[in-house]
Parts: sequence; structure tokens; C-alpha cells
Amino acid sequence: MDVGRLRENVERVRATIADATRRSGRQPADVTLVAVTKYVGAEVARQLVEIGCHDLGESRPQELWQKAAEVPEPAVRWHLIGHLQRNKTARTLEHAHLIHSADSWRLIETIDEAAGKRGQRAAVLIEVNTSGDATKGGFMPTDVEPLVEPLSRFGWIEVRGLMTMAAREGDATVARRNFADLRELAERLRAVSPATLAWQELSMGMSGDYEIAIAEGATIVRIGSALFEGIE
Repeated sequence: MDVGRLRENVERVRATIADATRRSGRQPADVTLVAVTKYVGAEVARQLVEIGCHDLGESRPQELWQKAAEVPEPAVRWHLIGHLQRNKTARTLEHAHLIHSADSWRLIETIDEAAGKRGQRAAVLIEVNTSGDATKGGFMPTDVEPLVEPLSRFGWIEVRGLMTMAAREGDATVARRNFADLRELAERLRAVSPATLAWQELSMGMSGDYEIAIAEGATIVRIGSALFEGIE
């Protein structure tokens, strides 16, 4: 593996994040880079950690479990960014720093129950389908505000914010609208929520659109292919 090329890619992405945050009146530290490792092996994940990427993301719970066992976990904050099946919740909570894909009420209940059994709070983002794409999961934007009161009653879930993906079919203008919709939803939720539901994090933006997402307020970007260009 070309570690030098990997380092160059990481530095380029970080520089792009820094430029995008400054253009939006923020600081580079305001945005967390989650390096998505679903298409690479544990050795590449270890190299990312050595380069300084301590937030790593996986789409499939089983892959997260496996890589968490192979990469020194104290140095890594693992993010589950894909769908979580309810029967995989308990084991995923053993490793996940943040679950980005709380996409149904039944899953939220399951996470709370599993976290209670562990005696440790579980950090989640509520997944929102801002694009209306039928192939994507998550709550519709109009369905999230009614969740505020019941969410505030859970004892073991820590809701940190929202997650979305831009429309599969669409240009930069469409992506910007999808991301702006999530930011505006978070602003509305903050106005009606108790302090326990801060809605601070906005996970949005991937390799092809993360600059747009940052311009619209992203605090977390999920980057995969841009980190691995030119690397087999």
C-alpha cells in the first residue's frame, strides 16, 4: 500500500474541509472527518489512525465488529453510518462511538433497551430522508418534530443530532437543498426541545458533496473514496 499517497489524500481532504469551513465563517475544528473504511481492509484502517484519522466509519455492523477487533480500539472512535438491524444492536454498542442511522422508532427503542442493559448511554443521530428518495431510509422531515417529547423520556439514548444523504439523482443545487433542509430542521428542533436534546451534530456530506454540506452547516462529513484515490 502507498502510505505516502494515503497521507497526501488525507491532507488534501483536510485542507478542503478547512477552506470550506472558513468560507462559511467557521473553524476547521468545527467539522469532524469520519474516514469511511468499508472498501478497505484493517491494515489501511490502521494506517489512517497512524496518520491521525481517529474517527472511522463502517456501513455494516459486522464489518465494524471485525475491524474494531483488528484495529487498536482505544485509538479509534467507530461510527456506524449504515443501517443497523435490531438484532445486531447490542454487539454494535460494544464498539460504536456514534450511530448515525437511527432510522425508525423500533430501532430507537431497541438501542435504548440495549444501552440500559449495558449501563452505558448510547450516542445516536436521527436519520432523516430529506431527499424523499424511496431507496433511502430514515424519518421524513415532518415526522421528526413529534418525536421530541417521547425522545426526551428515554434514559439511555443520547440524541446528538441528525444525519442525511443527498438525493442519488441530482446536481449540486439539489444536494444543497437537501442539506439546507436538515440544517433548518435542526434549528426548528432546537427551538422546541429540552436541553437534553441539543441537536448539535449534522452528519451530511460524502466525497462528492462534502464542501456543499459544510457550507450548509455540516459538523460531520463521511469521506471514503476521496481518501483512497490512487491506492489499490
